Amino acid sequence: MPRVSTVIDLARALGWLGGGVYRSSPRARPEAVTRWHDPAYVAALRQAEAEGEVSAETRARHHLGTPSNPVFAQMWTRPATSAGGVLLAADLVAAGGVVHVLGGGTHHGMPDRAAGFCYLNDAVLGILALRSRGLRRIAYVDLDAHHGDGVEFAFAADPEVLLVSVHEERRWPFTGRIEDAGCGNAFNLPVPAALNDTEAAAIRERLIVPRVGAFAPEALVIQCGADALAEDPLSRLALSNRAYLATLAALLPLAPRVIVLGGGGYNPWSVARLWTALWGMLAGQALPERLPPEAEAVLRALAPEHAPRIGGHRAPVPEAWVATLLDAPREGPLRAEVSDRLDRLAARR
Repeated sequence: MPRVSTVIDLARALGWLGGGVYRSSPRARPEAVTRWHDPAYVAALRQAEAEGEVSAETRARHHLGTPSNPVFAQMWTRPATSAGGVLLAADLVAAGGVVHVLGGGTHHGMPDRAAGFCYLNDAVLGILALRSRGLRRIAYVDLDAHHGDGVEFAFAADPEVLLVSVHEERRWPFTGRIEDAGCGNAFNLPVPAALNDTEAAAIRERLIVPRVGAFAPEALVIQCGADALAEDPLSRLALSNRAYLATLAALLPLAPRVIVLGGGGYNPWSVARLWTALWGMLAGQALPERLPPEAEAVLRALAPEHAPRIGGHRAPVPEAWVATLLDAPREGPLRAEVSDRLDRLAARR
């Protein structure tokens, strides 16, 4: 489904892409991604794109050609372009600043295999690129509904990388337990279904901001997968896009260099509205409560087959999905299970 292209179209319709603020992503070369990915895996990925199929051996070894990592026409070119964008971002923020990489955030990729629609792990490659520019203390905050297992795999033993992940409990990839602390640098918060904005505020104020602030990172990478929104079909969380905006606003002052990534998100309307709102905030734009007609037309043009099903039939797309940028707040109780887990993580030294 269209995600990055819709955000670009929507931001352009809002007049937010002028003045040289947008750069096209270069494509990462194989030698750039083999800093972390196995050369044999990269070769298999490129061969799969060239041939349009994979052997049984390649499928078994590298998990290519599976339902969650299908063979498609740009299966090397597309992730290499996302990785190239994150590598460019590391260059651009080296002296300070903020870069938003819409196509980044593929946090499940492993060194020698694909996982969860993630063929390369651009978050890992971006952190390594920041390291190559002399930066040591790097914080990674993951807001996706799914645990960023590939990033934790890469840096769980590195005390100079702080890892904070908030993700739905009992959800694929079934990693990121609260007990999993790496070398003391990993703070995993599995959250229950129906996570609301009130709970997100508590998580922000009691976990994310204190840990990142105390760490005093030289650079911060934030993965903003949109699948924790209430409309997403692949999670059971219930956040509004205002919760993401509030977390990003709280994090920006905590590091002189920030890279904001995309990630998951399987409702194209909610993904487009969230990532466009994030971009608008980063670019200093006023976020409209009601979209102008040109922007509304972008969202109305999305294919109806992506609309949710109710009783086996496609439901009408709600008017708020096409007429507004910001969700209504989705507040609720701060449940004991969330508060107790926050207390447990706060007690860690």
